[in-house]
Amino acid sequence: MKMDVSDFKIPEGINPDLAEERLNKSFPQEELTNYLDGSPEKTKERRSLEKFIIEHPLLKEEKTVVVETLAASQRYKYEKEMACRLMLVARQAEEEGLSDAIRGMFSSGLGAAVLPDGSPINLHFVMFVPTLVGQGEPDQIAEILGKAWNLDIVGTYAQTELGHGTFIRGLELQAEYDPERKEFELNSPTLTSFKWWPGGLGRTATHAVVMAKLITQGVNRGVHPFLVQLRSEETNQPLKGVIVGEIGPKLGMNANDNGYLGFQNYRIPLRALLSKNARVEPDGSYVSPPREKLGYATMVFVRTAVAMNVTVDLQKALTIAVRYSAVRRQGESAPGGKEPKILDYPTQQAKLLPSLAMAVGFKIASSHLWDTYNNIQNEIEQGNYDNLPELHALSCAMKALLTSESAHAIDEARKACGGHGFMCSSGLPRIFGMATAACTYEGENTVLQLQIARFLIKSARSAREGNPQAPSVSYLNNTFGHKPTVDIISDFGLVELFEKAAAGKVYSLLDQAQDNPIMSTEAADMHARSFVISEFAQGVTGAPVSTRIKRVLSDLFRLLATTWILQFSSDFLRYSGLNFAQLDRIREDRDTLLNHLRPIAVPLVDSFDFRDEVLQSSLGSYDGWVYHRLFQAANELNKETYSKEDTVKYIMDKLRSKL
Repeated sequence: MKMDVSDFKIPEGINPDLAEERLNKSFPQEELTNYLDGSPEKTKERRSLEKFIIEHPLLKEEKTVVVETLAASQRYKYEKEMACRLMLVARQAEEEGLSDAIRGMFSSGLGAAVLPDGSPINLHFVMFVPTLVGQGEPDQIAEILGKAWNLDIVGTYAQTELGHGTFIRGLELQAEYDPERKEFELNSPTLTSFKWWPGGLGRTATHAVVMAKLITQGVNRGVHPFLVQLRSEETNQPLKGVIVGEIGPKLGMNANDNGYLGFQNYRIPLRALLSKNARVEPDGSYVSPPREKLGYATMVFVRTAVAMNVTVDLQKALTIAVRYSAVRRQGESAPGGKEPKILDYPTQQAKLLPSLAMAVGFKIASSHLWDTYNNIQNEIEQGNYDNLPELHALSCAMKALLTSESAHAIDEARKACGGHGFMCSSGLPRIFGMATAACTYEGENTVLQLQIARFLIKSARSAREGNPQAPSVSYLNNTFGHKPTVDIISDFGLVELFEKAAAGKVYSLLDQAQDNPIMSTEAADMHARSFVISEFAQGVTGAPVSTRIKRVLSDLFRLLATTWILQFSSDFLRYSGLNFAQLDRIREDRDTLLNHLRPIAVPLVDSFDFRDEVLQSSLGSYDGWVYHRLFQAANELNKETYSKEDTVKYIMDKLRSKL
């Protein structure tokens, strides 16, 4: 019988193995989706927005291509075109009353349906515009904001340099004020002073918020933000004195056209210094900001957004891996039966289900962080800066923990899919590239942990003196002497174990005779885990949901808590009062939870409610026809014809003639 690849078209309906999994649904799935979204109304709004954008004619008329197969110039043009189309559609969506369309177009959820590997105008809206609003005076930015909103100009945020990243005080680019001409002169004095990495800088950006050392009256005033035009708005050509270009391919986020930037005797007017918080008078005198950390406001915002976004990446990866594991059969079959599903293997469950629990915990904790950011930002607008240090430390802690854990879990999910997970068509390599990049940008995670540790030491010293601490470190005021026994049964008993471990590590760090960077990073990490566990538990208790959903959430909470306790067992034995018998009980609880959650694994990831267009995965589609979709994706790449000149023999013969 002759076989034709056209026979492998995707069947109708749902793969029976996946349909079987969905029959195990023991909880109201829509209710869990509503809870994760924030409310039934928010679920409805999200779905309406997704439908409007994904199915919009302006986006559907452009054929989806496999960007990894395009030449660099072709890919850039395609992704820039799609970014512009997406922007116009998102604007129309907001005009028609669909909120969050602009924000959604840059997320790992909706935005990834159109631009799964980033966007050349991402930083324009994520950092350039927010920095103008947060750091500039209204009369400085009124005209430029209008142009920016209409995309008559495109901006980026240029801070990181070739030689310095997270250590902002080490930045070398200089902006020296000339009181006679009332101008700043920008100069890149060394190779390492060139800006390196800003997204959109390579080919797209006409303007940038540039972070440079402000020098006035011969004094270095520290790093400040300047609004700088880089290219002609009409021709996109670099202006005289501006040295700019693209840095090349990366592990991921290749749609972002990251670039380099240097200046040679480049002059900008006095008003280019964004002066909402600090300013220079025409005579060169300097007026300091009310609080030093105000200059970091943009980074705090982005770190908060990163924590939320990387959680979506993790949810996507687990949706793909769990669905695939439910249809992939491998191993010895029972007599007269099928080979077992790989999701039935306890080792596969151990790879995926704790990460699934973590994704839900991260969603709850990052949503709380977002609410905290907005509340404290409102306080700052009213002139109250009391909670800014905690917000800065908390955003650092969450960014560091969520990005590192998510990147690791996503790669584990990829490996759990075997060789098929290594295919670009699986979607997992691209998701991993996005998540692992977040471990570095907006503050390298280890450096952020060292910053967090300084905040923790200061808080612990104050707590030891009897002073009440901010909510995220209030456990430092707790002596934990009110319970004679260790509670490993209740949810809040587990929370207390984490608070004891965090407090123990922080106070041990405080009591060190000298700096201990390794202990500092460990204390910061446990502090962040304690925060996630505490928020997860409160989210379960306070959730306005049915008993069945609370039971599911509690099981997920306990799976995450027990997994982390086993992972860091030495800390819990030392600081939390656990003994080895209790640790064995926790291990048994973990194994029981894996077995208990296995039947509802597919309904749980279905609750994340990703459309196939968002996942863009041959392994994770809702219908579960994995092998058909893998073959279809491969077959799309095999439509060109070949000639004699394409054979290895022809090339070898040609090259031999040159020897």
